[in-house]
Amino acid sequence: MFQPRPLALIQDDLVEYEKAMERMAAMVEERQKDERPDTLWLLSHPPVFTVGKRTRAEHLPDPSFGIPVVPTNRGGQLTYHGPGQLVGYLIVRLRPGEGIVDYIREVELRLVEALRRLGVPAERRDTPPGSELLTGVWTTNTNRKIVSIGMRSSRSVTSHGFALNVDGDLTPWTLAVPCGMPDVEMTSILRELGHASMEETRRVVAEVFEAS
Repeated sequence: MFQPRPLALIQDDLVEYEKAMERMAAMVEERQKDERPDTLWLLSHPPVFTVGKRTRAEHLPDPSFGIPVVPTNRGGQLTYHGPGQLVGYLIVRLRPGEGIVDYIREVELRLVEALRRLGVPAERRDTPPGSELLTGVWTTNTNRKIVSIGMRSSRSVTSHGFALNVDGDLTPWTLAVPCGMPDVEMTSILRELGHASMEETRRVVAEVFEAS
């Protein structure tokens, strides 16, 4: 289904977002210098909203909710991170002729496969002309978004990655406009199946990304 792309796997539990960004930047620099292999870093964050360059002010949450809002240099718009969500940062050297959009399509399809193995039918979607980007993964049965993706590349090395909702609180998603789409409904493996295991999700995601 995919060309082989083995990744080194790093696993952490809860990491503060700013500290994660510092470590990710260091890993990107190491990959640019060929001092580290292609890497998948799996972790979670304490509650935080992150915003891309195109996020509109009216899409931000009310500050009174008390959840920090942090600007980023990734693509995409507003995303929420919190406990019970599996975040995957991908520090990968793009192949000759491969662009960041090409790689994002691959990331989407690998996560569709991971969700299939976990029992959640899912799909990636093409963006109709003039519409907000439909980057990410949706459930096919309930038409909800379960994975958010925002990435960038610098000197042919990717950074940032995906956020897969496993079993966390979905309420913060309703406090702002996720992904630039006012009508989107976010979901999780727990909401779709009635049960979820972060341990199993980590294992399956690592498998589909050939990470060890």
